[in-house]
Amino acid sequence: MSSVDTAPDHSLVIAVDGTSGSGKSSTSRGVAERLGLRYLDTGAMFRAMTWWLLREGVDVHDVAAVAAAAGRPRIESGTDPQAPTITVDGRDVSVEIRSDEVNGAVSPVSAVPEVRARLLDLQREVIGDGGIVVEGRDIGSVVWPQAEVKVYLSADPDARAARRAAEEGGSDLATTQESLLARDRIDSGRATAPLTMAEGAVHVDSTHLSLLEVIDRIVGLAEAQAAQSGARGTRDGG
Repeated sequence: MSSVDTAPDHSLVIAVDGTSGSGKSSTSRGVAERLGLRYLDTGAMFRAMTWWLLREGVDVHDVAAVAAAAGRPRIESGTDPQAPTITVDGRDVSVEIRSDEVNGAVSPVSAVPEVRARLLDLQREVIGDGGIVVEGRDIGSVVWPQAEVKVYLSADPDARAARRAAEEGGSDLATTQESLLARDRIDSGRATAPLTMAEGAVHVDSTHLSLLEVIDRIVGLAEAQAAQSGARGTRDGG
């Protein structure tokens, strides 16, 4: 009898969606490294667009102005999980996109349909033939609904705020938590591609799990999917 290969193939797409501060980036990068896949942070693309709009003096609350400018910047994402990059018109903006100014402006920019359409095309272009872990807010529901593995990652507000405050060097917990919850309210309520758990996604609550445990769980899902595909292939091949 033929054995079933449980190693995920390199056309696999793993979609990781979820709330702010739930650990999507660290988890997605860890999964990609473990499985030898590429990695894409779609949130960084929205932040890069936001940074560029702010630099150009575009009012991020003026939907028409944002829509008119959305096609201008050249945004490119590196997909090495050990050293992901994001550039705008050839300039590395990895540090600049994490500023408080960008943090406060990214939600209204992300809600503009023309921005989402522009970046959706770029995201699908990067995903291409697969072999990638993609994190964001609407990957499994909009960007790549055919993803073989879909995960919705969450954590309770206290845990999310503590993690984000630690990342930011000791920010005020209450302020950080309110910022995260406000972002979730905006992203869940927007008309275009709202934050939601995609059909067929597996919900992983990371509140009481270590990063390694979350990575293990998602790698396990990928291996189970590979085993299922291998079993189907064995049956189909007789």
